[in-house]
Amino acid sequence: MRKESIAFKVDTEGTVFAVLVIISLSHFLNDMLQSVVPSIYPILKENFGFSFAKIGMITLVYQCTSSILQPLTGYYADKHPRPYSLSLGMLFSFAGVMLLSFSESYALILIAVSLIGFGSSMFHPTASRVIQIASGGRKSFAQSVFQVGGSTGTAVGPLLAALIVLPFGQKSIAFFAAAAVLASLLLLKAGSWYAARLKYALNARKKAARSTCNLSVRAKIIVLCLLVFLVFSKHFYSACITNYYTFFLMEKFSQSVRFSQICLFVFLGCSAAGTLIGGVLGDRIGRKYVIWLSIFGAAPFAAAMPHLDLIGTVVCASLSGFIISSAFASILVYATDLLPDHVGMIAGFFYGLMFGLGGLGSAFFGWMADLTGIIFVFYVSSLLPLLGIFAGFLPDLQKKPA
Repeated sequence: MRKESIAFKVDTEGTVFAVLVIISLSHFLNDMLQSVVPSIYPILKENFGFSFAKIGMITLVYQCTSSILQPLTGYYADKHPRPYSLSLGMLFSFAGVMLLSFSESYALILIAVSLIGFGSSMFHPTASRVIQIASGGRKSFAQSVFQVGGSTGTAVGPLLAALIVLPFGQKSIAFFAAAAVLASLLLLKAGSWYAARLKYALNARKKAARSTCNLSVRAKIIVLCLLVFLVFSKHFYSACITNYYTFFLMEKFSQSVRFSQICLFVFLGCSAAGTLIGGVLGDRIGRKYVIWLSIFGAAPFAAAMPHLDLIGTVVCASLSGFIISSAFASILVYATDLLPDHVGMIAGFFYGLMFGLGGLGSAFFGWMADLTGIIFVFYVSSLLPLLGIFAGFLPDLQKKPA
């Protein structure tokens, strides 16, 4: 009787906000740790004399460690759920942060960011499953809350790095290990909730899955390929801004590292706001249209940004971040609607794709910057949101409300 009342609460009484808050706060802490990595690139470049290509390779190793493993951990989470793997993953991030703060060679830095990436690969797929279970059927809303936690953490990370790491040096990165410990403790609570509701949640998910999508297997493959293409356009552009925006402002406008980091914080803060609004709109106007308008709608601001003065550049960069970031929550929920029996694997695949493309984009634009200069890189990357026009070919999977 007790189990039935718990199951009824999860499914019928709606969203379990306490779990959403815990998972989203943990997402905030996880992504804050991750965003510290690109934020300290100017320090690493100055301390070790790294080229842009080496800087890009750090991101590539870090992102690919996460991206390659996330679909695998997601698949495993679908088949063999482990509620406390969330907390364990944070301990790997803790180890990576501590090693990064004391690394004195390029090889150790690569190992450190690999550990941080591995911790992230354990977090996102299982966290996405827990979010869907706790959503009470409001998947877009829950996913947007989860995403805004991560996006806010991504925005806060560079600001804290500017306030802590820039004045006190590389060893002060160890301060951020406290965030990993806190997240690990919070996820123990979420893990206990997940363990108590796991059997019911899996049954409820399978029951809901059967009525979601009527597309043929061939059509689903085509749509997934189109989604991958759209994720490419979004995250290659985002990788350029996230990793090289500070260098662009420093070179073109002769701004300080601190001011450039603050501008990056503004961009990432606007991205966090766009993520939340995009998730809410996905339920109201349809996820297809949010994906379409968010990527293609950012194109005018992205294209104008490299041609403007300092104020115009910051404004257009921030607006492009706000608009284009509204896409990912809708892309992820759209993809899980296509294959609702494989939420963990799909979430792992798209988070892995996001990180992997971000790493490839960083390495590619770092290589291009060494050859042509950082300003030319922004002329090229500003054209990527134009590819969002192809989102118009996505089928509308959502039923209109009665």
